[in-house]
Amino acid sequence: MEKQRKYVRNNVHWGNLISLMGTLAITLLVLPIFIWQYGADLNWWVHGSLFVGFYIFSGMGITFGYHRLLAHLSFKVRWPVKMAALLGGATAMQDSALNWCSDHRRHHKHVDHEEDPYNIKKGFWHAHIGWIMFKPKVDPPKDNVKDLANDPMVMWQHRWWIHLGVLIGFGVPTLVGFLVDGPIGALGGFLIGGCARLVAMHHGTFFINSLCHYLGKQPYSSTHTAKDSWVTAIFTFGEGYHNFHHEFQHDYRNGVKPWQFDPTKWMAWTLSKMGLASDLRRVPDEKIMLAEISQKDKVLNDKLSQAPAPVCEKAQALFAEAGEKLHSASEAWEAAKSEYAKAAQKKLDLTKDQLAELRVRLESAVTELRDAIKEWHAAHQQLAGQLT
Repeated sequence: MEKQRKYVRNNVHWGNLISLMGTLAITLLVLPIFIWQYGADLNWWVHGSLFVGFYIFSGMGITFGYHRLLAHLSFKVRWPVKMAALLGGATAMQDSALNWCSDHRRHHKHVDHEEDPYNIKKGFWHAHIGWIMFKPKVDPPKDNVKDLANDPMVMWQHRWWIHLGVLIGFGVPTLVGFLVDGPIGALGGFLIGGCARLVAMHHGTFFINSLCHYLGKQPYSSTHTAKDSWVTAIFTFGEGYHNFHHEFQHDYRNGVKPWQFDPTKWMAWTLSKMGLASDLRRVPDEKIMLAEISQKDKVLNDKLSQAPAPVCEKAQALFAEAGEKLHSASEAWEAAKSEYAKAAQKKLDLTKDQLAELRVRLESAVTELRDAIKEWHAAHQQLAGQLT
């Protein structure tokens, strides 16, 4: 027991511990007293705007900038957008973009295993905040971010992120508060737009690593712990659709359905229409539908194996037949897609007519696959109805 305590004490990341616990204590203890004493003297439109505005600025810096732009290379942006994202990410005080992306890429590569820096199987506390407060036994190499290490803008932010985060994330709200309400307003800006905003932003992001690997649905895969949570998506700018993200990590969308709340996706799309973003990466709709079908098939087979009474053989036969048709259509689609991609991307020595023929073949394969998917869903619904 003594040896374990020594290990923990010697591996505490004191800088992170003090900043995380310090801002939390200020928000929970000092801010309520300040509001009780001076709340009536504050311009709450200004201070509320500072909280919301900087929450969005720092949050989008993480979700749009650190996460989808840099960690997953889901799209490209013009340099002013990248600079804004890097500055916003710095105000979130979650390390430099380089270090953050290195940790995140390791998380995806080793999810739920020992090398995963925020492995949920080590406990909710570890995944949420413990991994930040304690140093790893061995510092992992940064060999998974060589692309970012060659980016001058990223490396500039890597050197100065703490200064930028403090100056912008705390200095600006404090200055604005002073200009509006004097010294009391300055303290209000520091506490509300600085500390309280940072605590909310921290734990909103941390919930992706903890809560989204703990509670929610798994519509695309159950081979890992990542889950979809629309609740978490609301205060993390769309990051809550985590099961989809772990299956299709390079897609610029997390909320892939039209009705799913994903402001980060909307921002990337809007910037692309303005000429400020490009090369938005999308997984084909058919591949997403096949992932959903695979997961539904697994769930249904589990239910069939546990069914207390025999299930209609005709329904099972129709379902099996639909599955075989879907498998054949899927293979044909993959082959046609691969053939067309090779011809289009590598510019093989083909005539326009030959390339058009390949495209027609691909479109035909897509149609057959979608028809097979509809047939599978009908058979699935009929068989699932036998189990209710």
